Amino acid sequence: MKMFLSDNNSGVHPRIIEAVNNCNFEHESSYGEDRYTKRAKELFREVFQKDVDVYFVTNGTAANVVGLSGILNPFEAVICADTAHINVDECGALERFGGNKILCVPNRRGKLEIHDVKKYLNSIEDEHQVQPKVISISQITELGTVYSLEEIKELADFAHANDMFLHVDGARISNGVVALDSSFKEMITDTGVDLLSFGGTKNGMMIGEAIVSFNKEISKNFKYIRKQGMQLISKMRFVSAQFIPYLEEEIWKENAINSNNKARFIKEELEKFSQVEIINESLGNILFVKIPRSWNEPLQRKYPLYVTDERENIIRIVTSFDTTEEDVRDFIDYIGEIRQSETSFHRIIAEQGICPICGKRNNCQRNEEECWCYNMEIPKYILELVPEDKKGKACICKACIEKYSK
Repeated sequence: MKMFLSDNNSGVHPRIIEAVNNCNFEHESSYGEDRYTKRAKELFREVFQKDVDVYFVTNGTAANVVGLSGILNPFEAVICADTAHINVDECGALERFGGNKILCVPNRRGKLEIHDVKKYLNSIEDEHQVQPKVISISQITELGTVYSLEEIKELADFAHANDMFLHVDGARISNGVVALDSSFKEMITDTGVDLLSFGGTKNGMMIGEAIVSFNKEISKNFKYIRKQGMQLISKMRFVSAQFIPYLEEEIWKENAINSNNKARFIKEELEKFSQVEIINESLGNILFVKIPRSWNEPLQRKYPLYVTDERENIIRIVTSFDTTEEDVRDFIDYIGEIRQSETSFHRIIAEQGICPICGKRNNCQRNEEECWCYNMEIPKYILELVPEDKKGKACICKACIEKYSK
């Protein structure tokens, strides 16, 4: 069964498995000196059309933390939206490993906006305060929204004008590029991004991300920091080899197109339910959906839920590279069954509250406490007045009992 909890729940694309297996037959140089790592780096330079520095690590947190701590002095800080992964889901890794402060601004539909960053400019050159040095954004954002190319360029220009750098957490960068029908060059190189955490695990790879630097000056010490960060992998080819078909054969695009399209399909189907509200403006593979609280338990039995807002009962739905149309239809059909079951239950409850003889409310209380009718003897001839299709379903009201007892 496929899940819609996270794209981390998915498997691995067959060509990625094949690439890992293919580099397992001979011995190779260790610590990234192998031919697979060299070829993967060449491909990164091709897709970004720039002589970038590339450092492979095991996961997204490592990419963010090693990369950011590599360009920050201990007295410098990174500015991000309050929903950013580095702030919410990395267990204070940057603060511990790099000793750097994270300065949060309120997210605007998951995004960071320049006017919220400006307040931190007052700290520049003040020796009593931490110095803002990096602006970090997520593409796509943790709330499923997508920065436009213009928004990214505007942030990069603002950062550079104020002696700062722009970092992009690209755990789902491929979904963002596909969503805007763009390219890695247009979205990252041309907009002026300085540092990118390039993700693949959420989009069909097995393990591994890449730190991509577009400024060789800021990454000149990355190889030492990666080693200190315990991310210099001895058999690095088993990570880097995955990126060869991923980039060369555009598996990244194939996978992202599928996951984005399936999210759109789910959105279109869910909009047919009057009880459901789509919360975010999603172009990628993440949906935030408000559903009736009564649906949680039955839905949880088959599809694990991630409730992101307990008060509003908003759940997150994430599609993956291997989500099929059949998977979506099964999911939607199951929700339809839940709705139908609840509708039938409400109809039964409603029928229990209506007198089967006169059709008026009977004030039945059997679902809450002992009903008034429990201790009342009702003549058989009155019971015979109840239509066959309504017998045994609801109480006769006091008015009818009194009326026909006379």
